[in-house]
Amino acid sequence: MSTSLSTSLSTSLSTSGKCFLVGAGPGDPGLVTLRARELIEQAEVIIYDALCNPEILAWAPENAEIIFAGKRAGEHTFSQEEINALLVEKTRAGRKVLRLKGGDPFVFGRGAEEAEALAAADVEFEIVPGITSAIAAPAYAGIPVTRRGDNSHVTFFTGHEDPGKGESAIDFAALVKLGGTQVMLMGIERLEAITREMLDCGERADLPVALVRWGTTGQQRTITGTVSDIARRARDAEFEAPAIAVFGNVVSLRKNLNWFESRPLFGKRIVVTRTRKQAGALSSELRALGADVLELPTIRIEPPTDLREFAELVQDAHGYDWIIFTSPNGVEAFFDIFFKLYDDAREIGAAKIAAIGPATAQRVKDFHLHVDLQPLEFVAEAIVKEFAAQGGVENLRILLARAEKARDLLPRALADMGAIVDEAFAYRTVPETRDVTGARRRFSDEGADLITFTSSSTVENFLDLRLPWPAHMKVASIGPITSATARERGLHVDVEAKRHDIPGLVAAIRQFYGA
Repeated sequence: MSTSLSTSLSTSLSTSGKCFLVGAGPGDPGLVTLRARELIEQAEVIIYDALCNPEILAWAPENAEIIFAGKRAGEHTFSQEEINALLVEKTRAGRKVLRLKGGDPFVFGRGAEEAEALAAADVEFEIVPGITSAIAAPAYAGIPVTRRGDNSHVTFFTGHEDPGKGESAIDFAALVKLGGTQVMLMGIERLEAITREMLDCGERADLPVALVRWGTTGQQRTITGTVSDIARRARDAEFEAPAIAVFGNVVSLRKNLNWFESRPLFGKRIVVTRTRKQAGALSSELRALGADVLELPTIRIEPPTDLREFAELVQDAHGYDWIIFTSPNGVEAFFDIFFKLYDDAREIGAAKIAAIGPATAQRVKDFHLHVDLQPLEFVAEAIVKEFAAQGGVENLRILLARAEKARDLLPRALADMGAIVDEAFAYRTVPETRDVTGARRRFSDEGADLITFTSSSTVENFLDLRLPWPAHMKVASIGPITSATARERGLHVDVEAKRHDIPGLVAAIRQFYGA
């Protein structure tokens, strides 16, 4: 192949865009497919709907262009034609475009129209199915859409048809005759007219019905009734979209199968203020207990101010008697530099390793290194006591890998014991200025029941945001140092973890609400 032809082909391939029509699932981030997450992490442009859980946008690259194209009743940011044109425009520009649609893109999501527009424009596209709320929301409400021996078929229909059509395409008489389970997506605002039509077509008045709002999320809400009274019950309960309706005898199984709404933290909105990268573990544990988690990171981890100085200390790590890590962030930063300098872990030499907290120790073990000292308490004071109990550290060289502007208690105490201490500033915490998921707006509009703080910096930076403090919101702290900072800033600490790590914090929150 000639050089010019090779260059031309390479340029052509590098500038060819592709659009992915991706199902974002029903709301629970755990129900997003592996393929969808992979594409979010690689996307250059993300165009997402109102029914997508915005927290999954935190997986996107920092430089990704994120566009909200949500549509709600009476409030459209873009018309469907404008969305179609936008997808074509961004893809033709050579971008990797991700069109995120709630549920599955081809189940009442107008994904077919968007795919047709992309095909007509002759641009490359791919369809990535997602879990539809038509089956997920009933499952999370304890309603199986089929049951062997009782119901062998299920029908999906929409209650919100194209307003341009002269008459409904839904044959309600045929639906009633078919029986089985019927799941209606959208159209809650037309529930009274739809149930009246079903009754007029011969549906029995006592047929069980369930309405599930924001299914699979911590905001899930379910009400039940019959075809004859569900519209009145929804009106009395001020039940609004987005919701699905389930018609059929399977609804009666909910009384024994309601697993999701009976979890210990269900109905509690809990704010997680950790960094985006670290929020996952705490958020996942709280969601597993039923909480509606609002990730509102207040800090971001950045490289240290003097990266060169840090790298030089890491390079000389083999010359120390001890290396002390105070956080998983310090471990990651240290070994990120270490393995750029060396390709053999044995280059760390005879240095022993101390770690504060099990998460920090585990991060060290992830690099296949042994932790020689780990105090039972997860605070700096405890490691000083451990060294003293082992006979002291006089004349020992100690490298302390930690954050900039951390408390100076540990290096001062070790120096007072006669150690030769070098501080290796591995990273710095800075205020998180981005809010790609809209968490701050949701917090301001909807409030929360409890806010979690996992470090003093999360306290300081959250309060510096000056967001409105919801009435009756409780405070949960990971340990005494964080609690002290919260009290200094005028907060009342309602929950403090006895074990100063994420499992300990979750256990304390569960006990608090259990009590």
